[in-house]
Amino acid sequence: MWPRDMKAARTRTPRRPVPKKPSNPCVRDPVGVYCRVRPLSRPDQECCIEVIDETTVQIHPPEGYRIFRNGEYRETQYSFKEVFGALVVQKQLFDVVAKPLVEDLIRGRNGLLFTYGVTGSGKTHTMTGSPGDGGLLPRCLDMIFNSIGPFQAKRFVFKLDDKNGVEVQCEVDALLERQKRDAMPIPKTPSGKRQIDPEFADMINVQDHCKVEDVDEDNVYSVFVSYIEIYNNYIYDLLEEAPFEPIKPKPPQSKVLREDQNHNMYVTGCTEVEVKSTEEAFEVFWRGQKKRRIANTQLNRESSRSHSVFMIKLAQAPLDADGDNVLQEKEQITLSQLSLVDLAGSERTNRTKAEGNRLREAGNINQSLMTLRTCLEVLRENQMCGTNKMVPYRDCKLTHLFKNYFDGEGKVRMIVCVNPKAEDYEESLQVMRFAEMAQEVEVARPADRPICALTPGRRFRNQAFREELQRKLEMRGGPINEETEEQAVSELLLQNFPPLPSCELLDINDDQTLPKLIEVLEKRHKIRQLLSEEIAKTVRAFKTALQEFESSVASKENYVQGKLSDKEKTIAGQKMELERLEKKIKTLEYKIHILEKTTTIYEEDKRNLQQELESKSQQLQRQASDKRRMEARLQGMVTETSVKWEKECERRVAAKQLEMQNKLWVKDEKLKQLKAIVTEPKNEKPERPSRVRDREKPVQRSVSPPPAPSAPPVRLRHRRSRSAGERWVDHKPPSNVPTETVMQPQVPHAITVAAASEKALAKCDKYMLTHQELASDGEIETKLIKGDVFKTRGGGQAVQFTEIETLKQESPTGRKRRSSPSNPDQPEDAADSEWTDVETRCSVAVEMRAGSALGPGYQHHAQPKRRKP
Repeated sequence: MWPRDMKAARTRTPRRPVPKKPSNPCVRDPVGVYCRVRPLSRPDQECCIEVIDETTVQIHPPEGYRIFRNGEYRETQYSFKEVFGALVVQKQLFDVVAKPLVEDLIRGRNGLLFTYGVTGSGKTHTMTGSPGDGGLLPRCLDMIFNSIGPFQAKRFVFKLDDKNGVEVQCEVDALLERQKRDAMPIPKTPSGKRQIDPEFADMINVQDHCKVEDVDEDNVYSVFVSYIEIYNNYIYDLLEEAPFEPIKPKPPQSKVLREDQNHNMYVTGCTEVEVKSTEEAFEVFWRGQKKRRIANTQLNRESSRSHSVFMIKLAQAPLDADGDNVLQEKEQITLSQLSLVDLAGSERTNRTKAEGNRLREAGNINQSLMTLRTCLEVLRENQMCGTNKMVPYRDCKLTHLFKNYFDGEGKVRMIVCVNPKAEDYEESLQVMRFAEMAQEVEVARPADRPICALTPGRRFRNQAFREELQRKLEMRGGPINEETEEQAVSELLLQNFPPLPSCELLDINDDQTLPKLIEVLEKRHKIRQLLSEEIAKTVRAFKTALQEFESSVASKENYVQGKLSDKEKTIAGQKMELERLEKKIKTLEYKIHILEKTTTIYEEDKRNLQQELESKSQQLQRQASDKRRMEARLQGMVTETSVKWEKECERRVAAKQLEMQNKLWVKDEKLKQLKAIVTEPKNEKPERPSRVRDREKPVQRSVSPPPAPSAPPVRLRHRRSRSAGERWVDHKPPSNVPTETVMQPQVPHAITVAAASEKALAKCDKYMLTHQELASDGEIETKLIKGDVFKTRGGGQAVQFTEIETLKQESPTGRKRRSSPSNPDQPEDAADSEWTDVETRCSVAVEMRAGSALGPGYQHHAQPKRRKP
């Protein structure tokens, strides 16, 4: 039993805040890079890597790859922080690389450890281990629980939120959470011994019992673990329990990276399990390990196809003054994290013969590793050259998740695993170059976080008691166990009292035993009185000192109160300034977020437009080639058709010429007959021949007498238009001269206008324009231009001309007079006899002109002018 459990030990010394140690932000530590050489699988296998000493390896090209210079092949040496050969054990690697990270984790610092190398170089073996020889991960878990085992908090006292933070629940809420968990129908495994696969049960049987010394006993601790994988640049939760659907199982959903209020990256919605022992933590790890994507390739039977990240979070908070409950103040909680990353191996597809999904996985793995290398190169350039280039963390989920470590939020350690066989020479050479470059990158040393920040009274009191107890036990000698420890405590409390003599009375006349016993009891009574007086004096002195202290405190209280008021005013002003700056920061962060989204959208639009432009260009090129082929084909068809129609036209022209010759012969015969009839002697004057509609129709002889002068004038006949059933616009310019032709076109229900207008066109569907001009013989020639009215898309009207009709009048005697002006003295009877000439009578008609290919024109015959007496 420790004194802290006694009634007298319940009074604790008051806890005081410990001032934070100032940290130098300019101090930087290089990335710790270690090299581990895997043993060869066969003794007769050719080796290309040789360990020179504890920090240097030498790589030389094997047969077929050697580059000769001056008669010798080139060898290259690379230096690391430490090199582990083929015979190194897991414990030695853990003590050098991972143990300092676990110590920093318990002291509130973050850490990142990842393995890097080609496929089959031993990265997963280094991280996980094998049966009977646990790797770095189970050893880290064992060391953590060996160190904080007696000081762990009960379940659900610490509760992680969804924003990468932690809070402390009261005992009642934690108890309700535990009862709810116990009432769940899912069978839970006890936290002590858990059943895992027998094949890997020996991985966690670490017999080293490694632990961190000087663990703060005034704190309580809780461990949370999570396990994710980055597959094809998507983040998946390996601990997520998806509902089982045998018919159509749902694929796992990818997770999203976010940034918390301290600008640390975390995975939203990731399952984080609170564990209380190494067995329980490793069982959670192995449950997620079964879901990890692995595949069989030409280089490795179980090749990792994704990057796995096992995160260990340690939450710690101080106890109250009595040591019973955890403080509820969120500022006193410390949350540290250790990330163990098993990177997928880089590989060349021509060696793995990858196809389909394996080829896509290899491409994404190589791309993410290339992004990691690019980020480290930019960091090194910024540090060595003083530049300020942007590090492309966001190009890959792997680098984006761990960007805080490279910005100074924890230590970074890397184990480069290499396979010394000759077939991996080129890949190993690239890995060595990357490792050499990574050692030159420096990471800012994180500031020390105050842990507990209270006076560790229980730790110091227990330490003094332990020292006294240890001294007593050393004086007695013998092994230390619970029985000897209790005896030592009893002797320590009763050491000031003299031992009691034997009280056994063997003789009735014994007069020495009782006097001795009385004497010893009197001595004990005197010692007790002396101790009581000493205690009373001490109490009085303490009261006097306490009164003096209270008086001094009362005298200084006013001074301190004034100082405090001034400080409070200063703090209030600083708080207001901080609030203003925080609001401004939030506004700027929101603007940055909006700009990032806008940039992403614009970049996506740019890529889409570029793809569309390329597709359009290809389409235009195809169309141009098709057009050229079509033009060539059409050119050939046009040439062929032209030759065909030229021959057809020649044939038709010949046929038409023959037909016209036959018609001319028939006409000549008819004219000869008519001439014979006309030349017969006659007693009456022949009537003027009327105009005929068809020139090929034979002229009928008229024997009616000429009209008397007193007869009424001849009424002009009007021809009804063929389009009388339609509404027309009759456009007659005011400059037209009325003609005296016999057949005038008459359009009923027409709108007569002097100038074309949109209002008139909107009411009609036909249009006719009357146009006059002088013919070649000096007579007035009238043209009727006809067309259809259409509505346009813009709401207007358009006219499409379809045909042209020509009206012309001609004197039958005027041609003769013009043709024979040399005989003016010819009598009138001779002129009248000209009407008997068949050629003259048949040529008196009005010419008709129709629109070309627009439909038949209307023929108008004009009334010839009468010859004056």
